[in-house]
Amino acid sequence: MRIMAILIDKPLWHFRGEKWSHLVSDTSYEELHSFAEKLGIPKRVFQGDHYDIPERFWQKAVDLGARPTEPRELVKRLRAAGLRKRRK
Repeated sequence: MRIMAILIDKPLWHFRGEKWSHLVSDTSYEELHSFAEKLGIPKRVFQGDHYDIPERFWQKAVDLGARPTEPRELVKRLRAAGLRKRRK
């Protein structure tokens, strides 16, 4: 049996003077929104299938239970769960 998870990759992407991570769920968007709320991230910044998380929130996300994951594995798990949105 596979363990479902909230996943976060390393803060690697630069934007607005900060590094950013991606936060996803490989279970459901509801799980992801609930976790983001606990983290203090507003739902309005949801990016269709993930949240962009500034580096300053990374450790808090891990402390709350997000599993650090390599970016390619994060995308692979999101696709396998059927939760990956295609870009238009």
